[in-house]
Amino acid sequence: MTDAPAQTDGVADDDVIDEGPAALPLDAWHEAKGARMVAFAGYRMPIQYEGIMPEHQWVRAHAGLFDVSHMGQLLLSADEGFEGLDDAIEALVPADVKSLALGKMRYSLLLAENGGILDDLMLSRWPGGIYMVVNGATKYDDLAHLREHLPDEITINHLDDRALLALQGPEAFAALSRHVTGEWPLDVLGFMSGGRFEIAGVDAFITRSGYTGEDGFEISIPAEAAEAVADALCGEPEVKPIGLGARDSLRLEADLPLYGHDLDEETTPVAAGLGFALSKRRREEGGFPGYDRIMAEREQGAPLKRVGLIVEGRQPVREGATVAGGGRVTSGGFSPTLQKPIAMAYVPVASAVPGTRITLEQRGKSFTGVVTAMPFVPHRYHRKGA
Repeated sequence: MTDAPAQTDGVADDDVIDEGPAALPLDAWHEAKGARMVAFAGYRMPIQYEGIMPEHQWVRAHAGLFDVSHMGQLLLSADEGFEGLDDAIEALVPADVKSLALGKMRYSLLLAENGGILDDLMLSRWPGGIYMVVNGATKYDDLAHLREHLPDEITINHLDDRALLALQGPEAFAALSRHVTGEWPLDVLGFMSGGRFEIAGVDAFITRSGYTGEDGFEISIPAEAAEAVADALCGEPEVKPIGLGARDSLRLEADLPLYGHDLDEETTPVAAGLGFALSKRRREEGGFPGYDRIMAEREQGAPLKRVGLIVEGRQPVREGATVAGGGRVTSGGFSPTLQKPIAMAYVPVASAVPGTRITLEQRGKSFTGVVTAMPFVPHRYHRKGA
């Protein structure tokens, strides 16, 4: 789950804008740092500062601060005496919400009745209910869907008075730990867990998570504190502000799909290779949208499957390129880490075996992609006890 512009190294000069329809807390801060701003998801977003390549490499070696405040932060809570919060959410997603312990988080999918993916999202158990982070480009559709399908006893609070920052990279812990205080030390957090802390004098909900494949944290704070927190973190020698261009290339290397490109309402979790999001209990019990279709695809296979491709040559193949025999490229770019073009594509299941050579067509030119295991670059999440 990420909301970064895809194919960002192809952003044209005329995509740069002076004004956008909605403001975010760090707009002026990004401009003061020299960010190049582009229109995305109804906001003005920093696409890069120094350049996508050096920013990408900085995150892999050190730590980068991303502003992802455009994403939707929601808190779902139940009226006093109503005990059906978890059941109601489970009727819309395939996650095992009931087993989600306080401070733990889980990746899941908001599903359409046909089993297609309306959005991908993160769920966390807060003391007051379930905290949900959804993609910025779909958050208002998600809100409408939740309000339509959840019972009246559940309140959906859109936390639009909060900013969301992501600090990512192998040195993220060292930088963040200098600024965080709380009842527990920061190192109690393993991957996919979170808790309440204080940073730069303000209350924060911090999770050890992110969408780059690196160790890192996502930091939810009051919007009015965003500049102070960003200044404090970027004052550390390990940290630089990073644009959404590098966020996109990082997530592509890490096999992290982007909604609206690699995932959509016509694509099932099975075709997308997201079977891990279908918890064992939910597979056995059912009760989520599209259950029959999804389980049939688990048994028989989906017509197409998302795979990784190493593209021969030096020229990247972009979203929209066609796959010979059926299928399409959904994300593609040049990998700064591997120094070669890579892509994600949906291909016929018979062609999804690693090592298979696939012909791709783009703008009248042919390319060869070799199916490869993903992630392209190994994940480096911090797993407690590992």
